[in-house]
Amino acid sequence: MIDSKKNISKPVYRVVALQLIIAAGFALLVGLLGDAHKAASAAYGGAIAVIGSLMYALLVVGASNNAESILKAHVRAEMVKIFITAVLFVLALLLFHSAAWLWLILGFAVATLAYWFSLLAV
Repeated sequence: MIDSKKNISKPVYRVVALQLIIAAGFALLVGLLGDAHKAASAAYGGAIAVIGSLMYALLVVGASNNAESILKAHVRAEMVKIFITAVLFVLALLLFHSAAWLWLILGFAVATLAYWFSLLAV
């Protein structure tokens, strides 16, 4: 059973790593073409998506091998991911008043799309 968890954890974490690389690359590109404020907003948006995906990965990798347990782990992980994403957006609203909201949302969108495209690549 430990081998199967190792086998599944490597591609799961690779998806999150690719998402992080693409989100950071997008924030860097925004910084090069725009300014540091827009880049920070894009980075925060990307971080929201990456943190949610990482939490999902951490919860799913620990699931056992039977189908019912795996399904419950995925449902629980998705609920946690949605909750964390919502909390991080609320924190952005409360603490990051000067955010460039367009770039924050674009950073989140790019990182979320990177997650889905990373699933195809892994």
